[in-house]
Amino acid sequence: MTYMYEYPEYLKIKLPKKISRRYPAYELYLYGEGNYAEENKNLLLTGIPVLFLPGNAGSYKQVRSLGSIALRKAEDIDFKYHFNFFSVNFNEELVALYGGSLQRQTRFVHECIKVILKLYKDREFAPSSVAIVGHSMGGLVARALLTLKNFKPELINLLITQATPHVAPVMPLDKYLTDFYTAVNNHWILKAQDVRNLTILSVAGGFRDYQVRSGLAFLPRSSQHNSALSVVSSAVPRAWASTDHLSIVWCKELILATIRAFFDLIDENTKQITDDPKKRLSVLNHHFVKHPAKLYAENPETLTELTGAFIWIKIKTSKWNYTVYNESDGKYFTFPLASHRKSYSHVHCQNSMLDTSSWIYGCVNSNSSMCLEGVDLSWKAELLPTVKAVTLKLQEYPFLSHLVVHVPSTNGNKFTLDCEFFKEDSRTVQLPVTHLFSFGLSSSKILLNSTGLIYNVQLQGFGQIYQAFKIYIEGQCQSPKERKHSIYRLHVPWSHEDLITVSKVPSLTEISAKLHIAQPENGSSVAVLNIYSTSYCQYEVTIKTSFLQVLGQLIRFHGGTLPVYVISNILLAYGGQLNTLILTGQCSDFALVLSRTARPYKVEPAVNIITFLLGFAWFKDVWDALFLPEMDAVVLNNQDVWFPLVSLILFFFGTGIAFWGGIFFSSSLRLLSSFWLAVTRPSGLPKDSRLVTPKRSCVTILLVFISWTTCGAFAILIIYLHYLFKVIKLHVNVRAEQRVLNAAPKHSKETSNNANKELIKNCHSVDRSGEAAKSLATSAAADEVVNSFNMHVTVIILLTWIMLLSFPSLIYWVKNLRYNIRLDPDPCRPMAIILVPALGILMNSSTTKVKSSKLLKIAAQFPLPLSVAVVAFGPMHLYREDVKVVRKARQTNQEQGKSETNSLPAPLFNMWKTVFLIFFTMLTLRGLVKGAPLRPEEKWKPLDNPRNRDLFFRTLQAYFSGRDLRKFPGTFSLNNDGSKPVTFYSDPIASAFADYEERKNSFPKYLRG
Repeated sequence: MTYMYEYPEYLKIKLPKKISRRYPAYELYLYGEGNYAEENKNLLLTGIPVLFLPGNAGSYKQVRSLGSIALRKAEDIDFKYHFNFFSVNFNEELVALYGGSLQRQTRFVHECIKVILKLYKDREFAPSSVAIVGHSMGGLVARALLTLKNFKPELINLLITQATPHVAPVMPLDKYLTDFYTAVNNHWILKAQDVRNLTILSVAGGFRDYQVRSGLAFLPRSSQHNSALSVVSSAVPRAWASTDHLSIVWCKELILATIRAFFDLIDENTKQITDDPKKRLSVLNHHFVKHPAKLYAENPETLTELTGAFIWIKIKTSKWNYTVYNESDGKYFTFPLASHRKSYSHVHCQNSMLDTSSWIYGCVNSNSSMCLEGVDLSWKAELLPTVKAVTLKLQEYPFLSHLVVHVPSTNGNKFTLDCEFFKEDSRTVQLPVTHLFSFGLSSSKILLNSTGLIYNVQLQGFGQIYQAFKIYIEGQCQSPKERKHSIYRLHVPWSHEDLITVSKVPSLTEISAKLHIAQPENGSSVAVLNIYSTSYCQYEVTIKTSFLQVLGQLIRFHGGTLPVYVISNILLAYGGQLNTLILTGQCSDFALVLSRTARPYKVEPAVNIITFLLGFAWFKDVWDALFLPEMDAVVLNNQDVWFPLVSLILFFFGTGIAFWGGIFFSSSLRLLSSFWLAVTRPSGLPKDSRLVTPKRSCVTILLVFISWTTCGAFAILIIYLHYLFKVIKLHVNVRAEQRVLNAAPKHSKETSNNANKELIKNCHSVDRSGEAAKSLATSAAADEVVNSFNMHVTVIILLTWIMLLSFPSLIYWVKNLRYNIRLDPDPCRPMAIILVPALGILMNSSTTKVKSSKLLKIAAQFPLPLSVAVVAFGPMHLYREDVKVVRKARQTNQEQGKSETNSLPAPLFNMWKTVFLIFFTMLTLRGLVKGAPLRPEEKWKPLDNPRNRDLFFRTLQAYFSGRDLRKFPGTFSLNNDGSKPVTFYSDPIASAFADYEERKNSFPKYLRG
């Protein structure tokens, strides 16, 4: 990491009052330290402006590393050139999770650029543009500047982003975030001419960045814009290491490379960053892609005079090694090429002296033993961790007669030079990778018998992101006295994501091989393992599939979609509970019903069939005519990050998370209810009451008002806590009642059982039957409350995930509460307005009311299609999961170029769909909770119908207990079949038996059949 030499200071730049009032939470600072900070307090700036934009929850103080290293380098050149680093304070907003403020940040940055350029007004070398360094989401905000209507593209000429997810959001939690990405990337592709003079470098963190995978940091490609460069930090010369999401800001190697590039970009005439896009891209390639171990030169001299008092030595062998130590005289070693062209195709040389001087030349048509003028081939070399190496194809240099290697005089320095001629075919071998489902039990192995300096092992079949391997390289050398360095580089030709490992031979080295970017569909290049060896060493390469790393790749690329599959499983479980309620009258426990109903064949075939049919034009036209959004699986497949089994595996992961999450939630409820039971005295089993009361209506209206005036997620949190409290209280009452029943004397139970038998046999035992009915009714009421508890647990687990997905906007609202009490825009407000009234009714309902609904069978069919819809449309749009749970969906992706005459205007269409779905939701909820009475023809049907049998026995119970059925406050049952309690329905249904006095004489005959 970087270190400080003087205390850092951040000078706040005073902004115009209009801007300060419009953006009260944002600020602009100038970085400085020591004397430099004192000199800049008057803002008489003469340097080159660079603006740093922090990312998600980032601080403006993260500019310190860049500013400090740039200041040290400016001091080294006596301030011939220097940079002024500015930084924006975004109040550490969570813009990666809440997209409502991204547009506001973009507009503020535009104002900051104009303020910065005004500070240099009337200076001798006044800048006309600003360079920007953006970390994480700050890089995306910088790219979004080009989408502003009044923004001039010439205001920025260089943009460097660090771990910025350019392609898509890591967690697409709201519509504003995905719309922002769509606008930026569409502008980047469709209006590439506007950014043709802008040079962009994107640096990804590699596999250590667990927050933003490197594949998202690669800039969208466009044929019209070729000034963009994307690299992974593990491939950056002089860094060669992966960084996590935060350390990429202060990683010393990356910061040094960035500052070196900044200084090489300066135009000596204007003393500002050059306006030439080709030079800017050339500098970035020099420092971030391929470093030749030489200082950057815009137009390097190709011909160099080889003069001086040096010794010339001619080498005729095809393989040469020379160790230098305390050389007092310089030497030139010449290799005649004419004798090697027929036998060899390439020449490879490597030098362990890592200075920036030229060391290898090509001699043009020299017939003498000396070469007076040569082509500097050092620019063709490549800097590696322990050597600088060059590989030349002889066919490309037919005009060269000799190869010259220069050894300068040294003072105690020891280094080694190696050269060899070889045929490419002899050093290139093919190694097929093992199958994905070999699980590491099988391996591919190859032995490199020759003792060359370089090997190229082509990994056949390695090109997909879900592949991951362990590569074992065992090296053995003929001279075991000295352990020599070997360099292993996993080279990916279609992207700059190389991985370099250094090892001392003899040793066994393990390399993890996996990709950030999949191989292009029509690409012919293959991944290559380059082995830069030392003389007289042999290697054995073994490759095995790493199943754990395959799962790691799966989570890395698709871990953000796991909430989709968890919610899908919960919906299946809820549908299973409704179906069980219809068939048996019981509501099973969440974990039990999940293990029985969570089956991928209920969801995956439908999604895969629709995805397949969308490949046909006629089906796509019908799909668009129904105003359905594009399926996320299709989009992911086009991005080469989807394969057939990924959804199935994620479904199993979702099942596991839902199951153990349900176990944990149920255990937490039991723990909380134990605390509650210890401090309070339960009031008995809850009684059925009206679902809508004036008090409850006022609470609902208050919460809707809160969601409208403050934050929708805040209202959801309140209703969630209220619901959780009622469930805990319900569980407390159930446990208390179960304690009472368990503590009852045995003879009471026997009396109850005998009374149940006498109830059928002897209709005149009124007292005993009444006592038995009362005891059984209490037990049945407790069972019914348990059923209601199981139903509410499933609902609140589902509500927990909704709360978690809406939590980022709540955090953003709390952090900015001092600036504005109302969150605008609020992605959760429409959902809260629908969810609050629905939950207000649902939390006060019971399974008794649900079972009496005519629409129960219809409602039980909805969870399955909703579960399919969640998987189909949710992986790239997590915010859709909330609205699917409350029967509300939004169309966010519209096909580009679609005519307005072919579809409704977006606001009108959304309004129509919202009104319809709200009406349907309320109608469904009303049918679920109100209960429907029996029709007259259903009153006296045979007892093989469980519903009629329940009603009949309830009538018997009421008759023999001497009570009026309509006065019963709760729900009671009898064990009519001797095993399970029978559930009875609410008062409207029971009123159908009000005339039982007239029909009592027919009961025995009816009972006998």
